[in-house]
Amino acid sequence: MAAPPPPPPPEKHLSKISPIVKKLRSVTPTVYQPPKPSIELSPAPTGPYFFYGTLTDSSMVSEILNLDTEPILRPATIVGYKCKMWGQYPALLPTITDTVVEGSVYLVRGREDGRKLADYETSNYHPVPCRILYTDGREPAQDWGHTFQFVGNADDLSEGEFDLQVWLRRMGRQAALERLDARKHLK
Repeated sequence: MAAPPPPPPPEKHLSKISPIVKKLRSVTPTVYQPPKPSIELSPAPTGPYFFYGTLTDSSMVSEILNLDTEPILRPATIVGYKCKMWGQYPALLPTITDTVVEGSVYLVRGREDGRKLADYETSNYHPVPCRILYTDGREPAQDWGHTFQFVGNADDLSEGEFDLQVWLRRMGRQAALERLDARKHLK
């Protein structure tokens, strides 16, 4: 009688494919997409808005909001902020001091106007609540409202001051510059 055949050689351990790997290979690859928010992340508030840069030009506000006439802006200040420059534009930043920023206020009546202003300001500025102190001697003497605070890269900021007349001249906004000069002579 002949000897039984030898047992088959052992399978190479590294050549066996794991059931988990087989399952992973059979799945269609997908890229993770985070769910889209169902609510607006930063709604455009309404009410008084404190402006401290290009929007202190009432013709600019009129153009952005597509108004029939130029709005009347109330002179005002806010306390606890300072401005640096982001290129040719002022960038409002909060401080822990009583630093005063001068500007003007416009009453935003609808969310659509708030959104248009936010679009103009770009994603580098967000509306934040602020206490407004009017400087025209009329009532109310103060109010709660919003202003656009810089939220971009602070490394992009430099020291400097915004001059509306210089900016209007640089942008070729001669009519707005003439109205601004006329208002200064009336004071």
